[in-house]
Amino acid sequence: MLRNEDIQVLVEALPYLRDFKGKTVVVKYGGNAMINEDIKTKVLQDIVFLQCAGLRPVVVHGGGPEITSMLAKAGKKSRFVSGLRVTDAESVGIAEMALVGKINTDLVARLNVQGGCAVGLNGKDAKLIVAKKHLADVYENGEVNLVDIGYVGNVEKVNTGLLTVLLDNGYIPVIAPTGVGATGETYNINADSVAGEIAGALKAEKLLILTDVKGIYADYKDENSFISTLSFEKAQELIIRGSIDGGMIPKVKACITALSGGAKKAHIIDGRAEHTILSEIFSDEGIGTEVVKEVAAK
Repeated sequence: MLRNEDIQVLVEALPYLRDFKGKTVVVKYGGNAMINEDIKTKVLQDIVFLQCAGLRPVVVHGGGPEITSMLAKAGKKSRFVSGLRVTDAESVGIAEMALVGKINTDLVARLNVQGGCAVGLNGKDAKLIVAKKHLADVYENGEVNLVDIGYVGNVEKVNTGLLTVLLDNGYIPVIAPTGVGATGETYNINADSVAGEIAGALKAEKLLILTDVKGIYADYKDENSFISTLSFEKAQELIIRGSIDGGMIPKVKACITALSGGAKKAHIIDGRAEHTILSEIFSDEGIGTEVVKEVAAK
């Protein structure tokens, strides 16, 4: 039996259920939410809830820790440049095994156990993600240098036709962040970047990037410097200044890519919190950092 407070929560969610019905939401799933079993279950429940509520969820997953583990077993040490993994020919094969063969199939199975209707995909399927070599931006002394980091790709094109067919027929696409090059070679692509490109290509209502922190800070040593809304211009300034660095750089750039491509909103939220996806979509309270083209004048 529902308690009065439970009924009130449902009533408060009604406007959002009405407004977001039929809308596409891209969820970048990664960080601790992929490791902690309890959090993992709650995140996947949220995604299935979205589908049951009439939304069209698309999941793009990471897999950094699993890739690192498999590389270590093969005697290869991971090295990162600007938050991106340096990937040689052997490493990209191992990354593909981890992302496509292990993580993707596991997530699809778990979503389906929760009552969803999920389908696993990677960039090679119907040329879903066409990629080209990525040169990493390295910021030093206010200058930008480009560095070759191997079989790491940029998304050149997202072929949305397959995704649209799946979404129109009630499926949840679960996408591993690999891309295919012009000669069929595999590229490992940062999952945040893939999520941003897909959200933009699908003109998604929202891009939600789950991470292991509350959001973005002007100074991570100062909790009072938390930024609830961040503009394109300010984001770039913080990257150049070094306030946004490491793995947060691709997340912020993914939000910019999504919005530039036509997505309506982009958020970086704490994936460690319980049911953070539902809280973001079905409540008035802001969660995490929203990245926007321009901050509205007060």
